[in-house]
Amino acid sequence: MIAFFYQYKFLIVPFLLWFGIQTFKVLYEFFKEGKWNLKRFMGAGGMPSSHSAVVVSLATLIGKYIGIDSPVFALSAVFAFITMYDAAGVRRAVGKQAHILNKVVKEYKDMTPGEYLQEKTGHTPVQVAAGALIGLITGLIV
Repeated sequence: MIAFFYQYKFLIVPFLLWFGIQTFKVLYEFFKEGKWNLKRFMGAGGMPSSHSAVVVSLATLIGKYIGIDSPVFALSAVFAFITMYDAAGVRRAVGKQAHILNKVVKEYKDMTPGEYLQEKTGHTPVQVAAGALIGLITGLIV
């Protein structure tokens, strides 16, 4: 089992990290709101950014085991920065726009909850940084 984990650590560690962070988000919302929202498990947004944690953990593992001078590390680092930029920039802007559009549409038409645009799509810079830090620490520990 240890040999299997070691051989596939580049897939297993990021996946387990994503699973752990998404589980944390579900539990956090349960304790905060007092009700289960299992949609949060597959949903984007919130603290910390699982996207950032996953890509940074992968880049860290690659840098640690393959080398920071390798082309695959460069690829993973660029991929991580693009993902984090997207999470804090583009997807956050989309979430803000969805919030405004939902307000406008609500004034003119009765809509069911399933018809509203998803507002939690992006992350604040702090959420991205927290996810990146978790990913870095995880990648260094493994």
